Amino acid sequence: MDFNNLITFLKELNKNNNKEWMDANRNWYREVRREFIVWLDGLNENLLNQYDEYYDTPGKKGVNRINNNLMFHPNRPVYKDHFGAGLDKKLNTGDFYIEIGIEESMFAGGLWRPDSKRLGSIRDAIDYNGEELVAILKKPSFKKTFGGLIEDVKLTRPPKGYTENHPHIDLLKHKTFAVMTKFNNELLFGGNFNEKVFDAYREMLPFRTYLNKAITV
Repeated sequence: MDFNNLITFLKELNKNNNKEWMDANRNWYREVRREFIVWLDGLNENLLNQYDEYYDTPGKKGVNRINNNLMFHPNRPVYKDHFGAGLDKKLNTGDFYIEIGIEESMFAGGLWRPDSKRLGSIRDAIDYNGEELVAILKKPSFKKTFGGLIEDVKLTRPPKGYTENHPHIDLLKHKTFAVMTKFNNELLFGGNFNEKVFDAYREMLPFRTYLNKAITV
């Protein structure tokens, strides 16, 4: 994958974030997107061969649109400033997300503000066996990689059916169950970036498995 070409494209797009520029550089965009998809295909094949429960996600299926959704976010630019994709992307579950941006990139995964039904299922799992999730989040290598849950919207009071003295009340108040690690783009050019991807996937997997089991069982 020519990450230099990808990042150069994103920088130029960011300076000229309009449909006219994109139309004039459509072939460049298609070239970069095609290379990104081929790279994702390689990651997907490797993970598919390593993990029995991995959900086959070819690059074309995992890659996100570069257009922002202006219907719901009219104040955003026409195009995003990154290429993003989800792997292990089974419908309605938390995938493993990769984002390559202009200055920095990220690995992320989990569930961002799940609907009330899935959120309720996660809370049921925490109520039944929150110790398992706590152990995952407190694992030293996990904390070193991801820190902890993304601090997003949280309830100020216990959710319905729970009390303030519940042993896992802090977790129960979360409305987003996701983790993320950002990194400088120098990592892209170190010669072993794919291994960094696999390391992040492996470290995040127990967390994602816990959540996905909670919302599918």
